Amino acid sequence: MTQQIPDAPAMEPELSGVRNFRDVGGLPTTDGRKVKAGRLFRSGHLAHATETDAEFLASLGLHTIFDFRNAADQALDGHDVELPGVRNVNLPLSDPADGGEFWTMVREGDLDQLRGILGEGRAVARMANAYRAIITERTAEHARVLHALAEDSVPALMHCAAGKDRAGLSIAVTLLALGVERAAIVADYLESNAPHRRYRMRRGGEPEGTRSPEVAELLAPLFDARAEYLTAAFEAIEATWGGVDRYLAEGLGLTPETLARLRDRLLD
Repeated sequence: MTQQIPDAPAMEPELSGVRNFRDVGGLPTTDGRKVKAGRLFRSGHLAHATETDAEFLASLGLHTIFDFRNAADQALDGHDVELPGVRNVNLPLSDPADGGEFWTMVREGDLDQLRGILGEGRAVARMANAYRAIITERTAEHARVLHALAEDSVPALMHCAAGKDRAGLSIAVTLLALGVERAAIVADYLESNAPHRRYRMRRGGEPEGTRSPEVAELLAPLFDARAEYLTAAFEAIEATWGGVDRYLAEGLGLTPETLARLRDRLLD
């Protein structure tokens, strides 16, 4: 019988300038273990963290923050706040030039332009293809993250801009390596859809709260966490490596010894 994701902690922190923060502790593995609380966190970017937010993040005892944003993201939102004694590792999972014109159109294009690039399933297809590409083309980055976690980088926080796609996939890859149940991985990923977690993008010249229903519908696939996106990533693993075990061993170069260290650090 498939276990379900445990209930969220009753005292989830309220961070003013950091969205989509959560501890992934408690997720169940297929062999009856659980992810340790206080070891692996995920969020959106930390560029707008308030002083109180920073104090809370510092209290977590983080060893490493993995930032999966590229230079264009950092130019748009800013660099992360500095936390004393924490190592910051920037591992872009997308090229700054990749999709630059597309995202400019998303932020500034008129309705007809949005229909042209996002309508009739094009936005959904773009997102699914992006997830597949990160899995197949960013093995070196994910290998570096998992090897670091196995060696010394725990507790760790992983984030991108919204904490949904690049960070979401990196968390999913980590959870796969830990043997977490697939249903629990998907359930945690979908938590990014909660209203208080979502990334807020304001289009140029668009006053707060004035977005038309059609524009909102066209943009939704880009800013939703959808199970079909994560499914596309899992299918890419199957199609390329034939399964998770070969993906971890051949794609990410994880030996049984490294996997054992990783699991000892992150699992109860």
